Amino acid sequence: MDFKEYSDRTVHVPIMTDKMIELLNPVIGGVYVDCTLGGGGHTEAIYKKIKTKGTIIGIDSDAAAINRTELRFKRIFCNDNSNSLIHSEGSIRLVHANYIYTPDALTMLGIDKVDGILLDLGLSSDQLNDQERGFSFNAYGKLDLRFDTTEGEPAYALINRLKEEDIAYLIFKYSEEKYARKIAHEIITKRKTKDIETAIELAEIVRNCVPKKRIINFKSYNSRSIIIDPATKTFQALRIAVNKELDSLETILNIAPKILKQNGKIIVISFHALEDKIVKNTFRNNPNWKIITKKPIISSQTELQQNPRSRSAKLRCASFVGDNK
Repeated sequence: MDFKEYSDRTVHVPIMTDKMIELLNPVIGGVYVDCTLGGGGHTEAIYKKIKTKGTIIGIDSDAAAINRTELRFKRIFCNDNSNSLIHSEGSIRLVHANYIYTPDALTMLGIDKVDGILLDLGLSSDQLNDQERGFSFNAYGKLDLRFDTTEGEPAYALINRLKEEDIAYLIFKYSEEKYARKIAHEIITKRKTKDIETAIELAEIVRNCVPKKRIINFKSYNSRSIIIDPATKTFQALRIAVNKELDSLETILNIAPKILKQNGKIIVISFHALEDKIVKNTFRNNPNWKIITKKPIISSQTELQQNPRSRSAKLRCASFVGDNK
């Protein structure tokens, strides 16, 4: 298989794209930031609205996401005589960085303020399909869980280093897993024999501690139950910890008013109760934000049937009405 053909393929399905476009309302010639590029679906949707007169900046700490999306965008947007994503009057700019460095990226690109910001938090399907980084419960590679593999401590090193009480605290803090102590104890017991290195190993440990759960979607026309893997919360907690996701979210929400134009909008799609709580409280407690979505928007029944991973998604939107001069 041709490397380029393989490497520019994405399996990630962007969530609530139509609702995101409706609320963000990208205008021709506008400047927008997608702080979580992922498979590029949301960035692509925004770019098609702003045409070549506007600019969309896609940021991601995962180098694989940047490389994959760059190849795909060059294939679908660039003509035969150009290999650039930069046009005479507008552009798509891709930046490999944690989104907390969005102001630095804008400065580097010569941009002062933007019309809108998008954050689609959590994990992409491309990352789940990457067998070498441990995002999938059945991954054979190292239990890494970092978005940027050049920074921070991988999850396998973390669980082989921490004390039992610290592992339990971490799992409970970031996932509210009620079996956290039992899981931590089992991790310590297993690592006395050998270090826990792969996702498969950790998932098996957790599955022996946590009973299976089901979510039954009664509202859909074809009702079906979704089996929630017992390892879900533990993997989520470790991923949040090694990537410092909640700290990063708080940082970008505090930064956003400084880089948004007057009445510029921010949209956050979260997948975790702790994330949603941070977003809700930030919008509610800062008078510079005008809340547009009084309640979080969730995926439609049609989207849930087509993309079950959207089941926990919550979208919130606010506009900046303060003075950031």
